[in-house]
Amino acid sequence: MSRKYEGLLILNAKGLEGSIEDLVSAVGKEIEAEGGKLEEVQQMGRKKFAYPSNKLDGGHYVSYLFDAEPEVIEKINAKLKLNTQVHQQYYQLR
Repeated sequence: MSRKYEGLLILNAKGLEGSIEDLVSAVGKEIEAEGGKLEEVQQMGRKKFAYPSNKLDGGHYVSYLFDAEPEVIEKINAKLKLNTQVHQQYYQLR
């Protein structure tokens, strides 16, 4: 049974050679490759952290709204952990 999820990802744009748009779309494609169906991608922009996290002082926040099976979330999480440009990721039911 497919459910609606919201994924909030903090992307590490430090040292990024391409544009942030390319990174956002690449992460969206990875979500779709694992079985999620994207509905909306909302970029919230760059925000500074309250304190440094893994030598970063801020990140680019992006919200992904998508439909997926519950077991797909674990696959997406595992795959994006391998992506060095994804600093943090959180998923919740909508």
